[in-house]
Amino acid sequence: MRPHGSPEQLAQRRRKAVALNREGYGPVGISRLLKTTPQSVCRWLHEYRRNGAAGLDAEPVPGRPQKLNARQRRALVGCLLKGAGAFGFATDLWTCPRIVQLIEQRFGVHYHVDAVPRVMASLGFSPSEARTPRGRTRRGGYRPVDQEGLAADQAAGRTSPGPPGFHR
Repeated sequence: MRPHGSPEQLAQRRRKAVALNREGYGPVGISRLLKTTPQSVCRWLHEYRRNGAAGLDAEPVPGRPQKLNARQRRALVGCLLKGAGAFGFATDLWTCPRIVQLIEQRFGVHYHVDAVPRVMASLGFSPSEARTPRGRTRRGGYRPVDQEGLAADQAAGRTSPGPPGFHR
């Protein structure tokens, strides 16, 4: 299991292990001080002997980079908070196809409609639920909520944590 900390913090821990080794500590002593296993310490020391300080550096995080950069993601949140009506849609409900269309128009980036819930979750949003006339709950979309609507939801016992104006 990967230990807690940023890649840079973990690299710093490996450098600390090398420094402790130079001071005369053995792998067992270092592992106790750094709360890790002696095997990890031996692996770090071996990497240091083979590749020098570069062997202790943080490795790039695996995985595909995000399609939208941080600035674009902030801009997307701003657009979503305005509501779908502000972008020419008939209702204020943000559906996945509408969000795909908005992202393509604003940022020139294509997302498959099935990837939108993952993007929205990474931004801190989750789908709202709509009640049908027969009282059934149906997943709606992503809908902005005014402060009175938020207060009414909270009075009815429905919570809406997260970015203001959205059901989470």
